Amino acid sequence: MKKPIDQNINQEKLSKKTYSLFDFTKSERPFLITVCILISIAGLITPYTYAAMWFGFALAAYSAIANDSIQTIGTFIASNNKKPWYVLWLFMGLIWLGTISYSWFYYAGDVTYQRLSVPGLEKAPESFVFLQLAAPIVLLVMTRLRMPVSTTFLLLNVFTYKAGTIVDVMLKSFVGYILAFGLAMVVWFLLERFVKNYLKGQAASYWIYLQWITSGVLWSVWIMQDAANIAVFLPRQLDVVEFMVYAGFVFIGLGFLFYMKGDKIQVIVDEKSNVTDVRAATIVDLVYAVILFYFKMYNNVPMSTTWVFIGLLAGRELAIALGKHGKAKKRNAWLVRAFRLGRKDFFKALIGLVISLILAIIINKGVRDEIIAFFQ
Repeated sequence: MKKPIDQNINQEKLSKKTYSLFDFTKSERPFLITVCILISIAGLITPYTYAAMWFGFALAAYSAIANDSIQTIGTFIASNNKKPWYVLWLFMGLIWLGTISYSWFYYAGDVTYQRLSVPGLEKAPESFVFLQLAAPIVLLVMTRLRMPVSTTFLLLNVFTYKAGTIVDVMLKSFVGYILAFGLAMVVWFLLERFVKNYLKGQAASYWIYLQWITSGVLWSVWIMQDAANIAVFLPRQLDVVEFMVYAGFVFIGLGFLFYMKGDKIQVIVDEKSNVTDVRAATIVDLVYAVILFYFKMYNNVPMSTTWVFIGLLAGRELAIALGKHGKAKKRNAWLVRAFRLGRKDFFKALIGLVISLILAIIINKGVRDEIIAFFQ
């Protein structure tokens, strides 16, 4: 005799992911309402080019910096969590103003260090479609879900009208990931093996000054690379008023970010090994800044700094695990943890890449035509 099918749905039979979704919608209700409002505004404002331009910029500015904060100011926030937020804000905010002002003066109104001068991105948008304004909203949601998404892929790809430019950006970013992973492996393996005793105990007072210097340099180099992601909505040369709005809005947005201690995505940095130690934070920032500066000097093609950063963290975690001494079981546990963290960040970033490619294909006829021609 067949056992009757239980038609009742109870908690034990529902998956954990389903319940986590319910919990998310309940705890994030104000945020989800805000997202719905932003989507509605984006739909209404799309036909009005000038208003859509500034609306898209405002969304891109906050969402890009909020998501990418883990790369540039994440370790800075983590290792200075006892200092007043406004002190950290003013320090980074003034560097922001100085860095973009130099580009604006030197490149005759261009605030991106010529990152948008490459073919496929050199033309400012003359009109917008809804999905271009929706891209930074998608980024806001993914940031809230603690996903390290490439803002370069998600924001620039929807404006690129040449498939070749997308390929160039992807190749440069993947090379950056591999280089960062390998360099991090070498640096932290050597640190774990030979100089870890010098990095124990209470940090000397001079380390805090070194960390502020390296964090400031990293933040400035990141701006040179990723300011393009924010300015892609705007004219390629800004006049005085446009520049003041651009600089002032991001400056104020940084204040909110520091006030919220990096917001939800900060956990990606906090879960890594010893990042609250000012010495570890300084070394992370220094290695990352060197890599970004190298790629800045290499050519003007934009790249995903997110992929470089997750490669850096993955290589660092693996090197720390390999450098551990003691029983094999404990060492294997460190290796499993390193692989798990690296894999998680990699696949989250990969999701953002796939979404950006889908949006680029849907939005840009030039990209679609190139892909069709390639397969034919």
